[in-house]
Amino acid sequence: MTATPDPYAQSDFYKDVPLKRLLAWAVDAVLTFVGCLVILPFTAFTGLFFFPLLFLLVGFIYRTITLANGSATWGMRLFAIELRRADGSRFDLGAAFAHTLGYTISWAIAPLQLISMVLMATTARGQGLSDHALGTVMINRRATRR
Repeated sequence: MTATPDPYAQSDFYKDVPLKRLLAWAVDAVLTFVGCLVILPFTAFTGLFFFPLLFLLVGFIYRTITLANGSATWGMRLFAIELRRADGSRFDLGAAFAHTLGYTISWAIAPLQLISMVLMATTARGQGLSDHALGTVMINRRATRR
């Protein structure tokens, strides 16, 4: 990873990122839940019978679209963090889809999500499992403006 900021020489890029990721995740989960509630009447409330699947689908679409359009979900934007590819560029649709797929698989297989959380809390760049697989990093957006 030569194009992403060095976590030791440029530590401002990674300062408090794991905490911000957690807070952004909570905001995104609430937004996904609200989106599901809005959609529910259009399913004649049959969506209640498959609500976890509806939540998964709405979350996947929300995450992919927002990552493709700004390298950050709305929760990430609220906490001024964004994802970057290994070359330092912002996400496009393909990268957003791949990252969301990795994120979804991690949530579907609990040990993978646990590994991901441990990696975020203990690695110098705060990367989760899908970040390591794709070579992506989460950085502070304000640090990029310097």
